[in-house]
Amino acid sequence: MAVLRIDHTPKTVKVCLPLNIILPDPVRMNDLPVSKRKVLYLFHGLSDDATAWGRYSCIETLAQDYGLVVVMPSVGRSFYINQPNGQAYFSYVTEELPQYLFDVFGLKPKREDTLLAGLSMGGYGAFKAGLLHPEMYSAVASFSGVLSLAIMNAESDDERKDEFQLLFGDLAKLPGSEHDPAAWLQNAVANKVDLPRLFIACGRQDDLYPLSKMFAAACQQLGVPVDYHEEDGRHDWYFWDAQIKRFLKAVLGDLP
Repeated sequence: MAVLRIDHTPKTVKVCLPLNIILPDPVRMNDLPVSKRKVLYLFHGLSDDATAWGRYSCIETLAQDYGLVVVMPSVGRSFYINQPNGQAYFSYVTEELPQYLFDVFGLKPKREDTLLAGLSMGGYGAFKAGLLHPEMYSAVASFSGVLSLAIMNAESDDERKDEFQLLFGDLAKLPGSEHDPAAWLQNAVANKVDLPRLFIACGRQDDLYPLSKMFAAACQQLGVPVDYHEEDGRHDWYFWDAQIKRFLKAVLGDLP
């Protein structure tokens, strides 16, 4: 198994970014070439980077056993959005990065072979990509995700509020805006798009638990199928490590 770090400078972001990739051993996978493998994108949270999933979860073992190519980009504290300063992180992860992987590795998986999951801020980014570019992914998961922006208006930390305002502008105008997860869902339903399979998981002791529960209820109200799971757990890697195993088992079946 190869674990790669690539430092590259996307045109969409205009700064050098680390990109971590896991490539399973081809011998153990019957010499199936990289270009024919399923691909899993993993999005990190607000305080992490491209190394987090590899450092704190068992994703390397899962990648080897399932024969997955795992792609872990870095987006800083961008919330995976195209920022007012011109750094287009959402365009990077949904447009430029897939093209880069094709150019370098020949990776161009079909929709049914492309999965996406993210935790916390990454859950927000994963659902944004899945709901706005549903043609790209067969299944998308949010673990402890920021699936409502109401928390930003309720944030008591003035420093954090200032940061959010730099990203999103006037926080009072977030409901119904291009940044609102509820708006992504409603627009997808109104346009009758073929959505990927949606997975939501959150621990009951997590401060973001109400957001996941609220979004799952909105899906149910709009008739959107969603695999919603809650259990005792906090905003930590013990919970997220268990959920990536659960997600891959649900999508790919039992480990070979």
